[in-house]
Amino acid sequence: MRILIVADAYPPEVGSASFLMRELADELSARGNSVTVLTSWPQYKLDKESAARVFEEKMQEGEVTVLRIKTMALHNVNFIQRGFGWLSAPWYFWRGLKRHETHPFDAVIVYSPPLTLSLVGNWVKRECARYLLNVQDLFPQNAIDLGILTNPLIIAAFRRLERKAYRDADVVTAHSPSNRDVLAHEHPDIASKLVVLHNWVDIAPFEKSESLEDYRKTFGLEGKLIGVYGGVTGPAQGLDVILDVAGRVRDLTDLVFLIVGEGTEKARLERRAADEGHSNVVFKPFVSHERYPSLLRSADFGFLTLDAKMKTPVVPGKILGYMAAGLPVLAIVNRESDIHPMVAEAQCGYAAVADDVDAAEALTRRLFSEREQFAAMGARGRTYARAEFAKQAIVERVLNLLAPPR
Repeated sequence: MRILIVADAYPPEVGSASFLMRELADELSARGNSVTVLTSWPQYKLDKESAARVFEEKMQEGEVTVLRIKTMALHNVNFIQRGFGWLSAPWYFWRGLKRHETHPFDAVIVYSPPLTLSLVGNWVKRECARYLLNVQDLFPQNAIDLGILTNPLIIAAFRRLERKAYRDADVVTAHSPSNRDVLAHEHPDIASKLVVLHNWVDIAPFEKSESLEDYRKTFGLEGKLIGVYGGVTGPAQGLDVILDVAGRVRDLTDLVFLIVGEGTEKARLERRAADEGHSNVVFKPFVSHERYPSLLRSADFGFLTLDAKMKTPVVPGKILGYMAAGLPVLAIVNRESDIHPMVAEAQCGYAAVADDVDAAEALTRRLFSEREQFAAMGARGRTYARAEFAKQAIVERVLNLLAPPR
């Protein structure tokens, strides 16, 4: 089967979505499919080694063909610039695809956000491909919740795009049951094509005993109890709550919150941490995908946050990495997130609602006091990830969804 994957980010850009797409491409290719990835030119979220690399628009990476297309800015810019980037990206992508691929595809997978890339899926579908739309963020609702979208006309335009995207796809996947339920409630006409497709994690790299680097030593954090956050530092992540908690737990002198990543909110968060004297919060740039398991092995627990204003049940992919690495989890997320039942079911840590700083502080102190139980918590999380999110089983599910209906 000839399969096209359309995504706005792909390695070497660092991020859970980037590596999900590479793992999907590699696994589909390993199963005998011809795979092409259509993505944006790498210029954001790069580690030092990748920033120095030279790329071509069309590259063969193993058995996967990767088309990297230059577009208007899609990341690390203000929302107006990003909006123009999202709106224009489908046309840049389509022209780039036509420059290099002349034969039709049997199937196309579009990763959203941005939802505008669904237009590429629809155009490819017209050439007889089966079209799967993988919905991660419920846009535009999440942007409305965060106050990013306020203009009624713009909201109405994106609502129309949303309806068209779901209507055009043969299969629409959501990454958790609650996300599927929200879509079914808001769009009952597509209920028959809605499917839960969990995000996956390749557990093997996290189980290796050797490390490429000891980040505890590299970052000068020997003797500390390290909570690590690896990922984007944007408005949706709501990382201010960690600074709120950090200010309340200064008496836990061994505890450090390590934030590794980049994003539009990072500079402001760094200024706030410095102004308020949060010496227990450390910021570092992205590390490469190959070194990310070593980063997690250098930490004691993983934490993640989501802004309390979000009303969708989003589950950030980074929690799967924490589980695969055997790290206990501290989640401070919106009330609607499916992370709450996930952490409770896995018994791998604790979850608080992001607008309840008292509860977040209490759970941080509880986790700190239970250091001796970290190994058992982490082992339960890894067992859960292996059972629920194993890459091979979920990619098999993708192939089944791409098969034409009988």
